Amino acid sequence: MGTFAEQRYSKLGPKVVNALKARLFDAWYFDDPAEAVDTVVSLIPRDHVVSWGGSMTLVDLGVQKRLADEGFALLDRDKAASQEERAQIMRKAMICDTYLTGTNAISQDGQLVNIDGFGNRVAAMIYGPGQVIVVAGMNKVAATLPDAVARARNLAAPTNVQRFAAVKSPCNETGSCADCMSAESICNYFVTIRSCRPAGRIKVVLVGRDLGF
Repeated sequence: MGTFAEQRYSKLGPKVVNALKARLFDAWYFDDPAEAVDTVVSLIPRDHVVSWGGSMTLVDLGVQKRLADEGFALLDRDKAASQEERAQIMRKAMICDTYLTGTNAISQDGQLVNIDGFGNRVAAMIYGPGQVIVVAGMNKVAATLPDAVARARNLAAPTNVQRFAAVKSPCNETGSCADCMSAESICNYFVTIRSCRPAGRIKVVLVGRDLGF
């Protein structure tokens, strides 16, 4: 049966999928994380060059490792030998064939909400790569669009910054958003994707688990 949260997710997930489809995203819901990963891999043609934005969800699911093990051509910024090479890989990712990412929040009516420090992730989601595959645990789903924005700002961003000890922003010190203007703020680009154009370019795979933050 799973936990009570997972039972709730199995009921809510298909409704969110329908809301996403109404906004012209392709979308799927899976109770089983392994089925979700299989679907992600199946959506990527073997001749595609693949890259991704920072996403603990993808790491939690082992998506990058699966793609590497299966011999996909990858643009992996973490393999860079220098900051200059890392920046070059990130720029090349803007025109890759398939771009993988998580999302900070999804409203129940099917809108994606994300906050970025440098903007590379949200830029790729909006335009450039041939297709974008968003993978998200159901913990990312919020009731309304304002709730999704609040989740991204007050939960996802302050949690994300904890990964970077050197970042001297107020939320890294307190764990709470201070609406700061810090030079090291990771909250510089706020993007809501309310529908997908062209239809189906962005594909959303929802998983009935708590993944990422």
